[in-house]
Parts: sequence; C-alpha cells; structure tokens
Amino acid sequence: MASVLARYRRSLVERTRHHLGYPYNLDFDYGELAQLQHFSINNLGDPFIESNYGVHSRQFEVGVLDWFARLWEIEKDQYWGYITNCGTEGNLHGILVGLSHYSVFKAARMYRMECVKVDTLITGEIDCADFGKKILLNQDKPAIINVNIGTTVKGAVDDLDLVIETLENNGFKGRFYIHCDGALFGLMMPFVKRAPKVTFKKPIGSVSVSGHKFVGCPMPCGVQITRLEHINALSRNVEYLASRDATIMGSRNGHAPIFLWYTLNRKGYRGFQKEVQRCLRNAHYLRDRLRAAGVSAMLNELSSTVVFERPPDEEFVRRWQLACQGSIAHVVVMPNVTIDKLDHFLDELVAKRAAWFPAGGSQIPCIAADVGEENCACTLHRC
Repeated sequence: MASVLARYRRSLVERTRHHLGYPYNLDFDYGELAQLQHFSINNLGDPFIESNYGVHSRQFEVGVLDWFARLWEIEKDQYWGYITNCGTEGNLHGILVGLSHYSVFKAARMYRMECVKVDTLITGEIDCADFGKKILLNQDKPAIINVNIGTTVKGAVDDLDLVIETLENNGFKGRFYIHCDGALFGLMMPFVKRAPKVTFKKPIGSVSVSGHKFVGCPMPCGVQITRLEHINALSRNVEYLASRDATIMGSRNGHAPIFLWYTLNRKGYRGFQKEVQRCLRNAHYLRDRLRAAGVSAMLNELSSTVVFERPPDEEFVRRWQLACQGSIAHVVVMPNVTIDKLDHFLDELVAKRAAWFPAGGSQIPCIAADVGEENCACTLHRC
C-alpha cells in the first residue's frame, strides 16, 4: 500500500505541475488542520439551528457565511445560507428557492420547470436584446434567471444591472428571482477596479460561489447565500435531527467550512485583492505572449480566463489539462499559475506549433477579431 500511495503522490505532483485549464487554486497549505482529520465532522441540518449531533463545525460554517454576507452586502438578520458540496449544488439550491418563492412548491421539489435558453454575445455574456424578446413571450409567468458571474468557457460576466433593467422595462417588476452563479468570479469581482457590484442591495435572490476554485480548498465545496425570507417556504422541521431541513443534501462535509474559515481569515480582504490583481496581470501577460507568437487569443474584461485556438495535438491538450470546447481552448489563471509556469507552457506550445503548422499559420479564424478587439498582433487577424 505504501508503494501504491507513493506512486500516486508522484502522479499528483506531476499533474499539478501541468494544470492550467480548470479553475482550481492549487496553492494552499492547511498543515495546521491535520490535527482534525481523525474526526467525522458532519454539519447536519440548518447551520443556524443546534441539532442533536454534536460533532459538527457549524460555528465555522456561520463564520464563513458572515464573511460572504459582508462581501455581498446583506445584514446578518436578513440572510440565510450554508456550505454546499460544490458550485452546482449552489445553483440547484438557488433555483429551488426561486421556485419555492413563487408558490409552486411541488414543482420545486420535482424540478419540473420550463427552461428557456437565451442567446449570448460573442464574448459569452447574456444577450439582453434576445432576453427581452423571450421574456415577452412568457409574460404570464414570473421569471427565474440564472446570471453568470464568469462563464465556464470564456469567463464572461453577465451585466446584472442590464438584466434587472430589461426585466423591469418589460413588466416583470416584482415578478422575478435572480440567482447569481459566481462559481469562480463571485469572489474575484469585488476586488476588481471598476467592476460592477454583485450585492443584495440590488433585487437579487441568491449568490453562490465555489470554495475549491479561487479560495483554494482540498475538497470540492461552495457557499450559498440567499435571503432569509425565502427559506421559510422551502424548509421543514426534522425531528430526527432536531433541526430544520433547508439544504439539498442531508449530510454535509464538516471539514470544508473549517478549511474555508482558515484561509479567509489568514488572507483577509487585502490578501484576496492582491491575488486577484496578480491573476489579472498574469492573464494579460499570457494573452499578449500568445498573440506575439501568432496564436489567436482573447481575454474578456474582468476575467482571468484566456481563450485561444485549440491545439490540434490531443496529447498536448491532456498534458496541460486544457479545457476545450469546439475549436477553442482556455487557460484559467489562478493564484498558483505563476509567470514561470506560463513561460514553460508557452515555450512548449511555440516549439510544437512549428511542427503542427509548418506553413506558418492555422486555419482557425481570429478569436480577438470576433470580439472586436483592436491592436491584435496575431497572424490570424482577419478584420
């Protein structure tokens, strides 16, 4: 067993060294928390209600929730939330609360709901002109909207203010519920200059963020914050737990809140601000070097996700763990992605391109031209 584990550790070290395509911060050290690994910590039920189960970390969970409540500007007596198992669970809970809020509890439980896809701009953010047309076709129903604070592939941030304005201008004032999916950028946005604010001072219903992405946590987890007033329609008391059932999962990882509490308090707002600024600088560095090498590349404003033409060699894609969709790939610049790591990737990419494209260029249209960026130096620019 020791031999198997040693080989596995070596594999993890190598795979971490070549990890670029997925939004996980691998730069963390939780050595001080090793003393807690012998305990089965389970946060059953509502984080704000004491249950009969005593081996929990709800005090840390509430501490983390208070930190994010301050970040998103909602008073302690007006919010409710919990630490989820991942960002997807946060989205599921946000939509469930939205359905319950509109008195269709049975539908919420069964998730029998009509879903309307809205077009996006070339940058990846919501096309509010198309959004306005589609909500007008459904004026007889209240609207539940998932707003992306950083899309998966292009890192685009939906214009929350324009979404709200579109709803209100089309007769939906007071008849909508907005869930903000901030899996990655929900924590980065507050520390970006001139970025629009995600705040409960606006008429939103809930916000979710992943804990294992920008924060950096050794296990998948997330944070979900909603308005306290919405939870009563969803929750029910459970005698077995002596608590309230308002979460999606029954058992919840009690270690995750401790890891989150530890790093939030160790880094603080200033620490995260410095990390965000460094990630954005490094993302611009990567984009500029890609273009200088003749690789079509784009970078959305407010984003650290650099999108570029997909390398044709799948072995190279797997080696660097690039996330791909169709003809494009991306690198998500996280705190663990240093300039040295980017240089290593870029040097290898440039060297291999000579073999992939001996004529000096590919047939992929210029990504930067598609989004109207000027000053693109790549050889594929076809404005």
